[in-house]
Amino acid sequence: MTFFLIGHDFKYETEATVKLFFPAMRFAFCTEDAPCAGDFIRTVFTEDRILVETSLSGVFRRQEVPLSPDGDKHAAEHALCRTLYAHLMEATGVTPPWGMLTGIRPVRMLTAAVEQGSTLEQAAAHMQQTYLVSEKKLALAKATARVQLPLLQGLAPDAISLYISIPFCPSRCSYCSFVSHSIAEAGELIPAYVDCLCREIRIYGDLIRTLHLKLDTVYIGGGTPTAISAQQLAQIMDTLQSSMHLDGIREYTVEAGRADTITREKLEVIRRYGADRISINPQTLNDAVLRAIGRKHTAQQAVDAFLLARSMGFDNINMDLIAGLPQDTPDSFRNTLDRVIALEPESVTVHTLTLKRAADLYAQGERQIANPAAAMVDYSSSRLPVQGYQPYYLYRQKNTLENLENVGYAKPGYESLYNILIMDETQTIFGAGCGASTKLVCPEGKITRIRNYKFPYEYIGQFDALMEKKEQIRRIMEGADYGV
Repeated sequence: MTFFLIGHDFKYETEATVKLFFPAMRFAFCTEDAPCAGDFIRTVFTEDRILVETSLSGVFRRQEVPLSPDGDKHAAEHALCRTLYAHLMEATGVTPPWGMLTGIRPVRMLTAAVEQGSTLEQAAAHMQQTYLVSEKKLALAKATARVQLPLLQGLAPDAISLYISIPFCPSRCSYCSFVSHSIAEAGELIPAYVDCLCREIRIYGDLIRTLHLKLDTVYIGGGTPTAISAQQLAQIMDTLQSSMHLDGIREYTVEAGRADTITREKLEVIRRYGADRISINPQTLNDAVLRAIGRKHTAQQAVDAFLLARSMGFDNINMDLIAGLPQDTPDSFRNTLDRVIALEPESVTVHTLTLKRAADLYAQGERQIANPAAAMVDYSSSRLPVQGYQPYYLYRQKNTLENLENVGYAKPGYESLYNILIMDETQTIFGAGCGASTKLVCPEGKITRIRNYKFPYEYIGQFDALMEKKEQIRRIMEGADYGV
């Protein structure tokens, strides 16, 4: 489809608005007006009006709206997107549940408004009026904000979190877009990677001491951290323990991840080094769906991994599920969720399948869109609260089926602080390992992102050059007034 952008440079937001209706569509962009055969969307911006034209499946539509003369660029962009949104909603018959919202952090919009003096109800009313969010999603965002707000109060200005990336998996799932590598492809890199990762952790330990910072939460993710050996996992966690003060941290998570990587020996390592939260992620308990997404374990193995962890004393376990996986059905998803609830994990995260370009499933985008993810998400949002789980963090992604969301549900007192902090963007998070991003949140609210190399061979081969970026972190944080 041809997408005309005439007289304006609002490509990012207008494309995001169109993607609400055509999530897997590829566009040819054109900034000069010209005749067009076939389907097209034309947006024209002049000094006093907005014009939106579409030709979809042979039906031509045109909508023209006067523009406010005040010259506010942000208001003009919003007016163009709102006009485009209304036009496409009429043309397609689709009503996106999150309305015009295209950002990944809708709850942050509410908590930020409350921090600035609004009530939660006022913030929610403004969100609905401005972005046309449905009542159902507005209620979900408000419920999540109610849980988050008390947990975000009183964050110490000198507190930081640490993310450690272990970007290896036993095999790559078809839906995955993360920087992860199968053991078969990249296994020979793991020893050198672990050595470099431990060096980076020690450098961060020195930096934290020099800047008089306090470690608040630790999250070891991936990939699948338990894809490496127990000895390698112990090497990383021992380095962390010897490099930083862990006694005062509020949360220490290790993603145990896939059932085909979880062993008693690895779980013993995790417990020995003090991690108090793990995540065991079946994604589904349907064996046919597991095979379809490239998982090399069964549903029973996932259940057995959970029971093993519970028998060893783990009392804060999260389980991840994905709504909308290929070959899954609403009945199958309901069965999965009911079986997970019966295990009584402390938290359950329900993701919606997202068609990322880096994932194998992206090429099947048009076929995947028909998957009834909304029915699955609706079931989880009604079933989990009845069982004592409340939504505590929420985020959205581009190209998510049916414009839905990812939600973490937890029993009271078991909310993951790290998950809240990374979405709320109110605390500095240091990132270690390839693909990790350091997010520096200065007291005045400015956020600086410093990214590590994306691939293990880059991370290993250019490690010394990469570590020079730690001086950039030091300079930025020394120049900010953290009140320490």
